[in-house]
Amino acid sequence: MTDKKQLSKIICMYKLLFVCLGNICRSPAAENIMNHLIDRHQLSDRVVCDSAGTGGYHVGSPPDRRMTFAAANRLGIQLCGRARQLQKSDLVEFDLILAMDRENYYDILALDFSGKYRDKVHLMCDFCTAHTIKEVPDPYYGGAEGFNQVIDLLLDACNGLLDRVKQEIVDSEQ
Repeated sequence: MTDKKQLSKIICMYKLLFVCLGNICRSPAAENIMNHLIDRHQLSDRVVCDSAGTGGYHVGSPPDRRMTFAAANRLGIQLCGRARQLQKSDLVEFDLILAMDRENYYDILALDFSGKYRDKVHLMCDFCTAHTIKEVPDPYYGGAEGFNQVIDLLLDACNGLLDRVKQEIVDSEQ
């Protein structure tokens, strides 16, 4: 018979939330790239991803068609999901909250009046291993090359993030 401690380790999910401004370009791309990596590493039963926007401009919209094209063209990944706005409850629900840039980072922290969840919030580029850029640029008003750059940057950051998540899963099981 399994004791309660072992059972809680078995059903424990690690939750990641990716956040940008409108939740139609960068954060859904990060969510879908991460889900692709999670599937490839057979961690779908342990890690769950979501994305949100600090602004409510595009709530209910699918990912931007240009970002969808870039993800399919560069990685063969189909972007899915619908835009939603970041909620204060997300600070409680998710283990790591990944902001695409500093403005999003500060907007997320503004929801945390007590500072209780500050340690959960990180810049996405903190997990890059090949790129030295500090923020994921918003490609919305640019051309195709900006979307391609974001896909490459997010793939690098998601790989680095996956290494951290795998380590935290191992540590939680000990």
